[in-house]
Amino acid sequence: MTGDHARGREAEARPAGGHLTGGREGGVRPAGGHVTGGREGGVRPAGGHVTGDLAARQAALVAALTSGAAVPPGFDPRLVGMAQDALLRKRAGEVARAWPMLATAQGDRWPAVFIEWAAARPTNGSLRDGWDLARSLAPLTGPAGAELAAREAAWRYDGGSAPVARGRLSGWARSVRSGSLWESGGLWTRLRPKG
Repeated sequence: MTGDHARGREAEARPAGGHLTGGREGGVRPAGGHVTGGREGGVRPAGGHVTGDLAARQAALVAALTSGAAVPPGFDPRLVGMAQDALLRKRAGEVARAWPMLATAQGDRWPAVFIEWAAARPTNGSLRDGWDLARSLAPLTGPAGAELAAREAAWRYDGGSAPVARGRLSGWARSVRSGSLWESGGLWTRLRPKG
């Protein structure tokens, strides 16, 4: 189409005080706001902030996907369930990388054990998720028990806040304690403050 003809059709389609979006939606942007990119065709205020209803729906969807909350209205429960299963399998893989002996001790049951445990729990990160799971499965034996014991020795973790290292020097000093440097007193000589 040429310029004049196209402007004439555009003028017919534009309501008084509104602007065309020019995008795929083909909707009309109200004065002072703009059409959101979603299928709802909702309006976002001129400041760019998401309306309370949309924010609440998004929060409900995230809760359904990550912590086992009910599927919010307007979403296909089957598709939300598939996405939730995929996220839980992904979390199981991440925790298995952070806690390899724990995952190995569970064998082929690992994904099922983790998913059953994590289904109603939001993620706290792979280190904390694995730690909480290991504590819930205790008493652990073999390499999984040793892995948990090593983490407990090197870190302080109360189950609520992030783990805190017990101290870089203490772990290093324990590893060299049996060496001749420790026994001769040379370690203290090197670590004491100068001055």
